[in-house]
Amino acid sequence: MNGCCNNNSSLNQFQEHQRETLQIVLGINAVMFFVIIAAALHGKSTALLADSLDNLGDALAYALSLYAVSKGITTKAKVALFKGGLIMLAGFAVAAQIIYKLFVPIVPIFETMGIFSLISLAANSLCLFLLWKYRGEDVNMNSVWECSRNDIASNISVIIAAGAVWLTHSGWPDILIASGLVCLLIRSAIHVITSAITELKAAA
Repeated sequence: MNGCCNNNSSLNQFQEHQRETLQIVLGINAVMFFVIIAAALHGKSTALLADSLDNLGDALAYALSLYAVSKGITTKAKVALFKGGLIMLAGFAVAAQIIYKLFVPIVPIFETMGIFSLISLAANSLCLFLLWKYRGEDVNMNSVWECSRNDIASNISVIIAAGAVWLTHSGWPDILIASGLVCLLIRSAIHVITSAITELKAAA
């Protein structure tokens, strides 16, 4: 009896640690969304816009993950499935912006791209560090980890794009990097959705 109570207490404590971590990374991503989208609009950067939408998707994903922390495996899989859909939607939104830029070429402000992508990289590195130990716990936390890992790749890509814009005085590097980020977002969405469907089938 005592052993059972101790196990339940340990599980509840672990779930509370997960919840606290998700609350922190949710707050970071919510703040960074507003900061980066303002920078993207000011700097006219599609790659930075992709970064901001990734932050928004992550903030929504973390909010859903908070709900799913203490739920059963079926609920967690359904939440992960929804998060995969959010990631896919962000990818399509950036793709639409890329198509627009092909018809209306704009050279983004590379200083804005570089400075704010570095700020975003610092924030997302902190999130990745906080989520590291939870990445293999369940499908819910794994999908959160997937989102955070994508953020790091996005930030580094935008930094590279900023340097290329500075060197070439062209908007093409911004478009090319944004296209790569679209592929990354869609690939991540497929992975999260596939994992969630597998969990749902196993639960059924």
